[in-house]
Amino acid sequence: MSVRVVARIRPLLDKELDKDIIVKADRAQDGKPLTIVKIPSPKNEAEEFSFAFNSVYDQATTQEELFTAEVAPHLKALFQGYDVTIFAYGVTGTGKTHTMRGGLKLAERGVIPRLLSNVFRRGKKLAKDSNGETTVDVALSYYEIYNDKVFDLLEPPEKRTPSGLPLREKDGKTMVVGLSERTCEDLKDFEKLYIEANNNRVTAATKLNAHSSRSHAILRVKVTQTTGDMVRESTASAIDLAGSEDNRRTDNGKERLIESAAINKSLFVLSQCIDAISRGDKRIPYRESKMTRILSLGQNNGITIMILNLAPIRSYHLDTISSLNVSSRAKRIEVREIENEVVFKQLPRSTVGLGGPNVIRQPLRPLANAHNVATGAVLAAKAAEKAAEKAEKPAKAFMVYTDKKPAAIPARPVPAVANTSSKLQPPMVITKRISDVADSTLRPSKLARPTQIGLARPPVAAPPKEQQLSISAAQIEAMVEKKVAEILASRAAELTPPATTPEPTAQPKEEISEDVKRRLEALEKRIEKESSREDGRSEGLRLLLQARQAKERGEDEEALRLYESALPYFPGQTKLLAKIEKLKIKLGKMAPEERTTPRKTKKMMVLRDEDGEYDGTEADVEDDVPLRQRKTFKKKAYKTSDGEESMGPASPRTQQLLEIVNSRDLALIKGLHGFGAKKAQDLVDVLNPKGDGTDEVNKIASLSQLKMLPGIGTRTVERAYEGLALEV
Repeated sequence: MSVRVVARIRPLLDKELDKDIIVKADRAQDGKPLTIVKIPSPKNEAEEFSFAFNSVYDQATTQEELFTAEVAPHLKALFQGYDVTIFAYGVTGTGKTHTMRGGLKLAERGVIPRLLSNVFRRGKKLAKDSNGETTVDVALSYYEIYNDKVFDLLEPPEKRTPSGLPLREKDGKTMVVGLSERTCEDLKDFEKLYIEANNNRVTAATKLNAHSSRSHAILRVKVTQTTGDMVRESTASAIDLAGSEDNRRTDNGKERLIESAAINKSLFVLSQCIDAISRGDKRIPYRESKMTRILSLGQNNGITIMILNLAPIRSYHLDTISSLNVSSRAKRIEVREIENEVVFKQLPRSTVGLGGPNVIRQPLRPLANAHNVATGAVLAAKAAEKAAEKAEKPAKAFMVYTDKKPAAIPARPVPAVANTSSKLQPPMVITKRISDVADSTLRPSKLARPTQIGLARPPVAAPPKEQQLSISAAQIEAMVEKKVAEILASRAAELTPPATTPEPTAQPKEEISEDVKRRLEALEKRIEKESSREDGRSEGLRLLLQARQAKERGEDEEALRLYESALPYFPGQTKLLAKIEKLKIKLGKMAPEERTTPRKTKKMMVLRDEDGEYDGTEADVEDDVPLRQRKTFKKKAYKTSDGEESMGPASPRTQQLLEIVNSRDLALIKGLHGFGAKKAQDLVDVLNPKGDGTDEVNKIASLSQLKMLPGIGTRTVERAYEGLALEV
């Protein structure tokens, strides 16, 4: 059966006018009930939309008519074990709460009070018809979903937790963990609980509704019918959904906007679920909202009634069309109506006596390797013959029995009794197992698993006192003396060394070979040297650090003293020697000509092996020459004649370049690489400021002088020099 969807058009309010009515109820055929809702298109008034439902109720419909036509017929199914779900859907201000809850007057009572009234009336009638054999119990649970959190309405608000109550799945249904449940005896108890719980529900005034519900309210009525040992439970759920809101029209504040967002989200998820079910999708997004998880539309296997509340006026035009679209798709949801299972009461288990005749005996297992144990009293006669021989070693008394009496298996001896002169009973020959002799009811079935109290052991006759096993005092005393003597003898043997066995002479230690001795000495010296070097290194680094700090403070004398103190720890360090010489020159203790440390060269200085312990980065960051220089790859440049000037006459290319420059011929200078028209003209202007070519003072004598001219630079001279080399 599909979900039953009915539409109800609310009456006009005091401030609403008849001319604004756009929603109308209609019939498919004359004489048929109202089943169609018509509404004009918002873009074209001449075009009209029609939506078909199971039933449509216009503005003149009363609360009693709606309940009698839609809810009352399903009360019989509720008492037959079916679950019934009724929920109101629509925009805010369309009368959902009025439909479900109603007013205080008798004629204005809504679906929920009328449902409970009929449940109590039918329960009393059922108990009366069965002459008291059937009892009907009614229990209520009432909760709300506010901002996607579940709160119990039967508990005061101060007991609420911020996170609300959690949801769990059980037997394919969504359960609210920690939800309270109250028992109602009659309608008065329900009205008292219902009014008190509604006061705990969150409501607020908006522009469209003075008492707008800000949460979804769910009332669950559990009906329990008990007939003897048969128990049947069914549940009726009445859900008052909060209305979707257009915040452009409600003028909500910040708090109301948060509530409105949660309401619209849950209703949007509900519409998505309805769309997915109507399309036949495999995945239905129930779990995206707590309201849809609880409602479980199409999965609750019961009777579902959806009441669509509509506002008839034009101001709700777009919202009404949206609600009609969702509800018309909900009609296509198919629900399987499954009756709840009947539960039978089970009597408490009683312990069944083991002596009853109805106990089913379990077959015995084969006794190929089994042994049974008997008491020593049965074999006391045979044990008396060998009691004198083994009186000091008392043995356990037991006997092995089988189905057939063994011929060659002797019985184990038993210790002698205290009074050997007393008369003993004659030996008793047993030809059957004790389990066969005893009553068959004494062996319970292993399936029954009786308790320890119910188990009854077979009575075993205790042997008379004169037959009980005992040991005389003299025998005990002799055994103790013997044991003490053995212990003393063993201790004496341990303390006294044997005289015959001479002490083993200590073997001389083997001599260590000379090679091993040399290696050990070398290893010890190396360890001592390493430890001394480590100590010296740390002391030297400490002196270098102090010297650097003194140098930063401007105390050159102290820095020189500390550097000289650190020199023994780093002998032959070129950088350290250079620092000492620099400080001596600065303080006037050494002439620059006496400097012994080499100047920095282009090649990296290679350290000696013994200098590897010194790390300049740990000593001082102000190093004149870095220990390692990053190898840079530069473009190979042609060697100019700068170096040749100091060594001798300039090279032919240098002379050629200088002749071209000193000629002040604009055409020749422009022919050089890197010289354009502007740069050539600037060079001529610099060399010949008067413009007559007679200024001999400005002649260029070397390339370094040419590089110093304004606007020329090293790079330009190198390019011109390279160009001459390529031409040659």
